Amino acid sequence: MSAARLDEIDRKILAELQSDGRMTNVELARRVGISAPPCLRRVRALEEAGFITGYHADINAHELGFDVQVFASVRLVSQSEKDLAAFEALAREWPLVRECHMLNGEIDFILKCVSPDLPSFQRFLTECLTSAPNVASVKTSLVIRCAKSEPGVPFSVVEQRAAAS
Repeated sequence: MSAARLDEIDRKILAELQSDGRMTNVELARRVGISAPPCLRRVRALEEAGFITGYHADINAHELGFDVQVFASVRLVSQSEKDLAAFEALAREWPLVRECHMLNGEIDFILKCVSPDLPSFQRFLTECLTSAPNVASVKTSLVIRCAKSEPGVPFSVVEQRAAAS
């Protein structure tokens, strides 16, 4: 099932689940205008096709004592596929790294990190990140506040593209 083959009901299911992944199948079916059994079949098909990759709760990091958020821009010495994959494997092992994205341009990776405090982040930075194999440089930016954090995709754009095709 490709994105172009999703019908309006499938797109509504995805939008509703992105907004509230905890609702019951009965409530989801009501919101998208179909009965529960076909709704469940569609959700399972969307999961199997890879449109739905998981379900999670949005956790308030501050409430759990993670008061520091940092973006780290990492430049590597070598960008061979082997070295890129090795760095990605390391990043997946570091608990403070919550996101790791490979970029093009002057930096190779940007990492989104959380930490309970600045000394903990500093230890991670010096003991793990800057001392990791193949790391040429790291520049960090401390987050002051978050103005917007939206998961997923903008379904208004999905619907506009579907209407145009």
